Amino acid sequence: MSRLILALDVYERERALEIAECTADYLWAIKVNWPLIIGSGLKIITELKQVTGLPIIADLKLADIPNTNRLIAKKVFEAGADYVIAHGFVGRDSVKAVMELGKTIIVVEMSHPGAKEFIQPVTDKLIEMANELGPFGVIAPATRPERVSYIRSKLKPGIKVITPGVGAQGGTASEVLKAGADYIIVGRAIYQSENPRESARRIFEEVEAWS
Repeated sequence: MSRLILALDVYERERALEIAECTADYLWAIKVNWPLIIGSGLKIITELKQVTGLPIIADLKLADIPNTNRLIAKKVFEAGADYVIAHGFVGRDSVKAVMELGKTIIVVEMSHPGAKEFIQPVTDKLIEMANELGPFGVIAPATRPERVSYIRSKLKPGIKVITPGVGAQGGTASEVLKAGADYIIVGRAIYQSENPRESARRIFEEVEAWS
C-alpha cells in the first residue's frame, strides 16, 4: 500500500480531476484544501472519489468553536471526505465536535517557518490532547525531521504521523520516513511538474524503498 498523499492545491476542477486520475496508481490518498474547494465547489470531493476510488482528506484546518466546526465538518463528510484535518489549539471541545462526525487528523505542528512562533511552543500540549482523544493521526512537519522523530516518540501507538512539506518546501521523503512518518504529503513537486504521473511514480518508489 502506498504511503504517498497528493496535496491537490489547484483551483480548476478539470485540472484537479486530470492530475488525480493520472497519479492515482501511486497514491494512498488525495488531500484537498480550501483553494480547490473554493475554486471547484464541495462536490469536487465526491468527484475525486468517483474518479480515483481513493480516500479523500479534507484539509480545512478547522479552528473554530465546536458548533461551527461541527457545521462545516458535517457537510464535508457528507460530500464524501474520509478524513478532516482540524487544529488542536482551539481546545478539546472543538476537536471532539469534528471527531464525533468522522475520522479526524489533528495539527500538532506545521511545516512553514512561522510555525516556530506559536504552534511549536505548545506542541507537547497538542500531543497530550491527541493521546487523550485518539484521532486517526496528527500533522507533523516534514521540513523538520527531528521534530517528526520527537512527535512520534511522544505519541501513543496507533496514531498515524502524517507529514506535509516534502518537495517544494524542502523536506525529503527518505529523511522524514526514517524519522517515523507513516505518510508523506507532496503537492507542488507533483502537480506543478511537467509530468505529474512520472513525478508521483518517482516519489512513490523512494517511499517504497523505506517501507
